[in-house]
Amino acid sequence: MIGGGPSGLMAAEIAAAGGARVTVYEQMPSIGRKFMLAGRGGLNLTHSEDFESFMHRYGGAEAALRPAIEAFPPDALRAWSEALGQPTFVGTSGRVFPKAMKASPLLRAWLRRLADAGVAFEFRHRWIGWHEDGRLQFDSPGGPVTVAADAAILALGGASWPRLGSDGGWANILEREGIAIAPLKPANCGFTVAWSDVFRARFEGAPLKRIALSFGDVTVRGEAIVTRMGLEGGAVYALSGALRDAVAASGEAILHVDLRSDLAAQILAKALAVPRRKQSLSTFLRKAAGLSPVAIGLLRESARSAVDLAAMPAQTLANLIKKAPIRLTGTAPIARAISSAGGISFAEIDERFMLRKKPGVFVAGEMLDWEAPTGGYLLQACVSTGAAAGRGALEWLAPLRCLSPPAGKGSG
Repeated sequence: MIGGGPSGLMAAEIAAAGGARVTVYEQMPSIGRKFMLAGRGGLNLTHSEDFESFMHRYGGAEAALRPAIEAFPPDALRAWSEALGQPTFVGTSGRVFPKAMKASPLLRAWLRRLADAGVAFEFRHRWIGWHEDGRLQFDSPGGPVTVAADAAILALGGASWPRLGSDGGWANILEREGIAIAPLKPANCGFTVAWSDVFRARFEGAPLKRIALSFGDVTVRGEAIVTRMGLEGGAVYALSGALRDAVAASGEAILHVDLRSDLAAQILAKALAVPRRKQSLSTFLRKAAGLSPVAIGLLRESARSAVDLAAMPAQTLANLIKKAPIRLTGTAPIARAISSAGGISFAEIDERFMLRKKPGVFVAGEMLDWEAPTGGYLLQACVSTGAAAGRGALEWLAPLRCLSPPAGKGSG
């Protein structure tokens, strides 16, 4: 097993429970670093929506992921968490969290279970490919290491947050083996905007609340955060795949922001039709339209002129508040993205999640070419594909275990 994130640990658990001798090789000094980061704001395990709606969140990868998620669905993940002493609850948004709202208790219990099952761990071992005789090769503090394994499961993550271990370095290794890899791209990411110096200085870090974002025919309600370079946040992430592709194709994308998603344009226009008298424009927009200072600032950015706003008829101004255009000029770096898109083509693996060109080698998690929004969908697919790879490895090992003595080679 190579990789100590959720996919790798679940694959290790399934393989060990099936009787395989398992060693997890991890390039970092400890296990589950990105998992721990994800749990800082409340560990979102999965989502409670109906299964078909849940599966639609995976877009073009839905059919490829369906068998794995059907075999280990959201209810199974919740039961698994409870068996580790971490019962779950459903939040108001439908997201599922452990009651402890942290990753550390769950990870500690998981590692105890793996240790009890005989799973061994080797840290600071960076996988660098295969020796010419087929053995796995690693760089380690003590020098090069080669490992013979009857089966290997690769769960090395994508390319987001590389300082936590998932740097995408495996892509070049697999491409040299003739395995098709879709380019790794940021997913659930922020975007750059050419803010004015005044707006950036005043509103960097400010939240935009009770808004709705629209791109194409998709609208998402939620929140966003103004960053020094642009916009990020949950509502932005939900549209990030389409926005990213549009920016890549034409160099920009126009995102529309509804700054009062709770009010109809006609009601807003009526409120804005009252005389402004001696009020400043900002005071008028705050009182009449209920806009926050950052929302007023963003409205000015979209118009690029306070004079233009002041001269607008009430209905025109209301329409702009309901659909303020923001020009996105680029995608935030993959190193800052929550997850990544791209990876190993599903055509390269069989139904057991085994690489067709590397018999006995299985893959799971973000190494595969899929993406999903935040909300529990990411972790669910990582764990489900890890379980699928673990089952696939056991199926591969079954004939070998029948032929080999108990002291024979284990799985890696």
